Amino acid sequence: MKVYKNLFSQITSLENLFAAWDEFKKDKKHKKDVLSFEFHLEQNIFKLHRDLLTKKYSHRPYTDFFIRDPKVRHIHKAAVRDRVLHHALYQILNPLFDKTFIPNSFSCRIDKGVHKGVLALERMIRAESKNFTRTCFVMKCDVQKFFDSVDHQVLLTRIIHKRE
Repeated sequence: MKVYKNLFSQITSLENLFAAWDEFKKDKKHKKDVLSFEFHLEQNIFKLHRDLLTKKYSHRPYTDFFIRDPKVRHIHKAAVRDRVLHHALYQILNPLFDKTFIPNSFSCRIDKGVHKGVLALERMIRAESKNFTRTCFVMKCDVQKFFDSVDHQVLLTRIIHKRE
């Protein structure tokens, strides 16, 4: 089993936090909460850094709202500083975990995405149907409230005992 060291210091480094900010703010430059955070950017990043190092960081409550796209979805949005930290975590942890995911998982992954997922599905259907000469079936489903139902203790145990 491979052991990863210094992950906390990598995640909380000022370089990583500022890089996370740069990645986070893309396509969000005109949002009121993002502009407010950016107005005191250095102060906010240094405070986040200090709170993490002194173990005083606390995730703020989510704000919630509904969107229609086309079905109604209940969205929970974290505060900007928390989303910056999410990006900082992702930048360090994603390379460790991504290589362990199944190849046909396409959502929210670098060099994957919806279009590549559709192409992979077409290849699978073509193979299963013998180039569209036989009937094959495809099931599309969504697990209702999946992320709300994840047992965090089980998830943390799996992460702690993750093997490469």
